[in-house]
Amino acid sequence: MWLPSQLPGIQAQIKAAGYKGDVNALADVTKPPLSAVAKVGGATGAFVSKDGLVLTNHHVAFGVIQYNSSKERDLIKNGFVAENREAELPANPDYRVLVTTGFDRITDRILKAAAGKTGRAYYEAIDLAGKAEVKACEQDPGYRCSVVNMHYGSDFYLIKQLELKDIRLVYAPPEAIGNYGDEIDNFMWPRHSGDFTVLRAYVGKDGRPAPYSKDNVPYTPPAFLQISTTPIKDGDYAMLAGYPGTTYRNRTAGEFADQMRWQLPTRVELYGSILKDIAAAAPAGTEAAVKYAAQVQSAKNTLKRAQGELEGMTRSNADTVRKEDEQAMLVWLKKQPNAQAALRDMDAVEKLLADGRATRDADQLFMLMRSQTQVLRAAIQLQRFAIEKKKPDAERESGYQQRDESLIEGNLKQVQRRYDPAVEKAILADLLARYYGLPANQRIQEIDAVFGKDMAGARKTLDSLYATTRLGEESERLRLMKADSAEVAGSTDPVMVAAAKLMRAILAGEQKAKERDGELLRLRPAYMRTLAGFRQSQGRAMYPDANSTLRVSFGKVTGMHVKDGMEYTPVTTVAGITEKHTGKFPFDAPEALRKAIAKGDFGSTKDPVLKSQSVNFMTNLDTTGGNSGSPVMDADGKLIGLNFDSNWEAVSASWMYDPRYKRAIHVDLRYMRWLMAKVYPAPWLLKELNVPAE
Repeated sequence: MWLPSQLPGIQAQIKAAGYKGDVNALADVTKPPLSAVAKVGGATGAFVSKDGLVLTNHHVAFGVIQYNSSKERDLIKNGFVAENREAELPANPDYRVLVTTGFDRITDRILKAAAGKTGRAYYEAIDLAGKAEVKACEQDPGYRCSVVNMHYGSDFYLIKQLELKDIRLVYAPPEAIGNYGDEIDNFMWPRHSGDFTVLRAYVGKDGRPAPYSKDNVPYTPPAFLQISTTPIKDGDYAMLAGYPGTTYRNRTAGEFADQMRWQLPTRVELYGSILKDIAAAAPAGTEAAVKYAAQVQSAKNTLKRAQGELEGMTRSNADTVRKEDEQAMLVWLKKQPNAQAALRDMDAVEKLLADGRATRDADQLFMLMRSQTQVLRAAIQLQRFAIEKKKPDAERESGYQQRDESLIEGNLKQVQRRYDPAVEKAILADLLARYYGLPANQRIQEIDAVFGKDMAGARKTLDSLYATTRLGEESERLRLMKADSAEVAGSTDPVMVAAAKLMRAILAGEQKAKERDGELLRLRPAYMRTLAGFRQSQGRAMYPDANSTLRVSFGKVTGMHVKDGMEYTPVTTVAGITEKHTGKFPFDAPEALRKAIAKGDFGSTKDPVLKSQSVNFMTNLDTTGGNSGSPVMDADGKLIGLNFDSNWEAVSASWMYDPRYKRAIHVDLRYMRWLMAKVYPAPWLLKELNVPAE
């Protein structure tokens, strides 16, 4: 996962792999081709026309599809094809497309503010310095800026992104195509998913970002990718650019052990249980099921990813490999100057990590009570916003500054489309039952004060809270957002009262976390400097762990030797759709698709070797969460695929990259073109994409 700026230094390898373009041009994220790659809805996408068409995954845009769906107009089930631009549908108000226009190193300015400080003071100095950089950057209207750190506090960058707010749905296949196979096929090969959606970004008539308006005009991107019409084959060069979320490959051996022995097993248990809660309280075919479709999809992915990550880390013996690597690093370190200072910092890091384990079960359950609910989460957000807006903007918590208010409002506006009281109560009851089973030293006073000290009391409290709250109404949520802080604090709405009490625990937990995180920011660089020196002594290049900044991976179209007698070939075809079809979810291929497959009219998208229509293909590119929707390019820089998944054997790659097993799975854009030409026709869209309509 190379930073673009690192690519010129390894251009010999990139050229040897088959890239025909100018490697130096890849170093600048503000110039083609990387300026065509955007951050879309928390993941990735790419501009594919001069009029702002954005190509991303069906699952990345699923919230947009769900937002425009109802039981009477089910776009999830039936898909959507806009007849023209006037028919394109607005996305949910908080959906964003971010175009990176600046990526500047500001390490000296950030660390200068923290010199001589420790703990929480160190954290707050870094935080305030970052906010000052962001504020200065955002004096330019229409931009959203952020400060990110590389190598765990060793290096800091200021990222400037154009914030596009008016995003519209243009084309989405039915879920039975976009999510064919659902969780059964998730992370599996062979795959047969048309996991793509087409959106369009709009701006005001002045060319600046603006909220949705009928008068807005399509955005003109700085660059767009041309879709290739050349067939792909095994061994072809492939390159991917995107915004991978987080990797942990440079974490300590102790953190590797914690992930395998506690975090992943716990996550599997919790998300599996939450999915059962939703299924029981929101049966298939009900309005509640439609409302929770996006949350269910996200939870399913989290669950299966955790299962695969645990299995993969075990298969690769990740904790032992990392421990042995770390021990070899320490042997090397002891031969270096200033080794004792580095060792002191590294020992302090281990003690901080150990301290965090004491309350981690309660902390995780409390986090899920806030993140897996809709109305309670909104109430907490309202209470927190009321607290923060009394402060000078620079002193507000990140996420609650003036720059964030439109996002907060957008989030509050859509709650009722994703909320059912019976479902929310079921989720909270499950999490509270687990909480009450924890040892006494992990009990949180404020949770007990709100819900009671046992499940009998908690069930009565939940019934009372959700019977009379008005927070299910958009008008009430928006009224409280606009109200003064005293009115919010004095609200008698039962969920708002509960949120006010819970806020004390949230704030106390944050202060404790800032103390710990400040020390980790100060101390971890010693570990990272040591690791970088050790890697250099081995003749190995080192890239930072992923942190939602633009990264590039290069490799080739390739299958995989799985084990004795089992090989993965790199391309699948529509024959697999027919073979898997059962007529029941998740293998319920639409009739229109099955008829088109039977007809065999594949036109210009037919694979010349396989003599059929391709669907998905596999590469050895390096990806993780956040890379969903990443464009996959060929040796000429043309678009051949859209990343959407990894193979089961490689789910653990966020922690350990094992080249024997790591593969990425992509939608072959020949499949998308065929669907648009022959199955759910959109000839006007194919024309805009500048590809054959036959």
